[in-house]
Amino acid sequence: MRLFVAIAMPEDVTERLSAVMGGLDGARWVDPDDLHLTLRFVGEVGRDAAEDLAAALSSLRAPAFPLRLTGFGHFGSGRRVRALWAGVEPQPALALLQGRVEAAARRAGQPAETRKFVPHVTLARMAGGAAEDAVAHWTALRGPFAAGPFEVREAVLFESFLGRDGPHYERRLAVPLERLPDADDWEEGEFC
Repeated sequence: MRLFVAIAMPEDVTERLSAVMGGLDGARWVDPDDLHLTLRFVGEVGRDAAEDLAAALSSLRAPAFPLRLTGFGHFGSGRRVRALWAGVEPQPALALLQGRVEAAARRAGQPAETRKFVPHVTLARMAGGAAEDAVAHWTALRGPFAAGPFEVREAVLFESFLGRDGPHYERRLAVPLERLPDADDWEEGEFC
């Protein structure tokens, strides 16, 4: 099983992202239904390891939080741009959630992630790499970008199936995040 833990994009954000996708030579665009923000890539694991991971994630506790996408970026440079993405506005609760997902993965026996967490939503992968100036031109034509904010209410364990037309993802486990009460939710004298 090829697994990863992510935040799925809500429909309105998916529509906003879909509206800007296209028009870049060599780009293999992500299916809008598969847009997500990866919290932890796990990779290929056996059934026992997958069950251990699901059990560890099931005990994860973190607050729900608002998230906003902003701007575009890419991985790679020069003539070797590998991926184009939408950025994420800094959010302490996202860093907390990612840290707790990482801790759950390690409790389940997964090796520590060595790459720095760079929150993003991949829009396209570049076949053979693309020129940085072409990506910069694509970005400039779309002007400033923002989507959201939207409420992140769950983290999802996905299984990835690789195919000729790109990957396909299926939800295996949804981990609900805790809604924190607003001040209006408390009646006078209820909290001590």
